[in-house]
Amino acid sequence: MTLLDKDGVRLTVDDMIATVTLAGPAKRNAQSPAMWRALAEAGSLLPGTVRIVVLRGEGKSFSAGLDRQAFTPEGFDGEPSFLDLARGTDSELDATIAEYQEAFTWWRRTDLVSIAAVQGHAIGAGFQLALACDLRVCADDAQFAMRETSLGLVPDLTGTHPLVSLVGYARALEICATGRFVHADEAERIGLANLVVPGADLESAVADLAAALVAAPRDAVIETKALLAGAVSRTYEEQRAAERAAQARRLRDLAGLGE
Repeated sequence: MTLLDKDGVRLTVDDMIATVTLAGPAKRNAQSPAMWRALAEAGSLLPGTVRIVVLRGEGKSFSAGLDRQAFTPEGFDGEPSFLDLARGTDSELDATIAEYQEAFTWWRRTDLVSIAAVQGHAIGAGFQLALACDLRVCADDAQFAMRETSLGLVPDLTGTHPLVSLVGYARALEICATGRFVHADEAERIGLANLVVPGADLESAVADLAAALVAAPRDAVIETKALLAGAVSRTYEEQRAAERAAQARRLRDLAGLGE
């Protein structure tokens, strides 16, 4: 069932698994503000039955990042150019960037598990979109790069937090400041990729992972995801207490004593 198909974004749902496809292969799925609004809309359209969201890109690349048209004086039709944004007030600029970030924030909702299926290039905004997901399965030709700093900008589409969480501060700084490519084998070694497979096997590997995740009881997955997501910000004792509280809820639910 197709629920959305516009501005380079297609959302389809098959029972408990939704697929969001970046559908602009002619431009290597380059991103624009219109695409970001469509991605945010896709998140709002998900039925409550959906447990897994797969994010994929059509063609040879996952996403080559921001469409270079954004760097022209004209920008995109009907959108403020970078020059227009720079002329705005701090509050206006903050509000615009916050709106763009909405495309990247919903992938880690506790009621979902999101999987990025990455092949070819995942550059800049493409890298950050892959980082927005909970898990990343990569083809062996995947290449990540954070090119914003090389362009005199900073990564601002929510990618810095998950990148540091996955690879640590020093490695994240080196990747961002140099803008170098991180190839699939290194991505798996340093924790960016959960799994690397031959390109021909990418679709089946993602399907197998989605099936394994759906096989577990939904409420237990939701509780576990929330527990793990909060672990970094809690002390050891706080995490112990969170484990006890979560397990108490699960036991009561299993015994039919939940609220």
